[in-house]
Amino acid sequence: MIRKAMLWKKENDHEVRCFLCSRMCLIPEGAFGHCGMRQCSSGELFTYSYGKVVASHVDPVEKKPLYHFLPGTATYSVAAMGCNFRCVFCQNWGISTISAAKGDAEGTEMEPENIVSEALRCKTKSISYTYTEPTVFFEYAYETSRKAAEKGLRNIFVTNGYMTDRAIKEISPFLDAANIDLKFFSENMYQKMCGASLNPVLETIVNMKNSGIWVEVTTLVIPGVNDSEEELQSIAKFLSSLDANIPWHVSAFHPDHKMLDVPHTSPEKLSWAKEIGEKEGLKYVYTGNLPGSVNTSCPECGTVLVKRYGNDAEVSDKVFLNGKCLVCGADIAGVWS
Repeated sequence: MIRKAMLWKKENDHEVRCFLCSRMCLIPEGAFGHCGMRQCSSGELFTYSYGKVVASHVDPVEKKPLYHFLPGTATYSVAAMGCNFRCVFCQNWGISTISAAKGDAEGTEMEPENIVSEALRCKTKSISYTYTEPTVFFEYAYETSRKAAEKGLRNIFVTNGYMTDRAIKEISPFLDAANIDLKFFSENMYQKMCGASLNPVLETIVNMKNSGIWVEVTTLVIPGVNDSEEELQSIAKFLSSLDANIPWHVSAFHPDHKMLDVPHTSPEKLSWAKEIGEKEGLKYVYTGNLPGSVNTSCPECGTVLVKRYGNDAEVSDKVFLNGKCLVCGADIAGVWS
């Protein structure tokens, strides 16, 4: 289902400028943008990412990961084709690397209203646009999220954060939460590992926060790559300076795609990263991708408010209700109901 794209303008008779992601590709007639899913044809921009699902599943919202957004609920997760990054460590590379430009586009046709119907049938509280990069299938996510909001469903982006402010403004009326990957705090490493840049990701975190979207941030801690004290401190300082209530998920790397010779992240390294985040003033730092319990506790009195084991969550209404610790009265940032 090829559709006319959103967020572009005609530069001249032979080229269009895409304003969807931070690359802002200038696309000649007949060519595709960097994502491989948006093509200039007859002086207009079209997307190949509309209406074809390459993955769908009912997940716990904790798996996104979101720990301060409707904990203990299920989210209907969907993905269409394409990505605007080229991460050498991508853990969903089997679907993120397919593109129309390479002629290997695929997927099961599914209209936005069908996705909403499935989410309601499965009794989920939200729809997550995830697995690949929702920015690339923006038009599809936009139409689905608009219809989902009409039915009382929340909408979630799991994203690399490489989108323009114009895209955020367009989606923000219907987007309730986002988990944004902040992969490095180094321009050089973003270029080397992802073929991208750091500053647009930082700007997206700020712009989404300012747009009223609930934001959580994930950093995949890769041994020997971004696990130095300096790098982790820099990420934590940036988040804390923006808002100390932003949950930061430090997750374990496992060898995948083009990084098969790098070891798994140790539990000790993640615990150390958590300590760094807390020392820099972040109130909620979580270790992910490891077995065991990861609870949400009141930062004032230490009372456990949400108990988790793996992706199972239990909200203790005896000590926590509507975003407030009932033991000490502290407000706990998040979307709880």
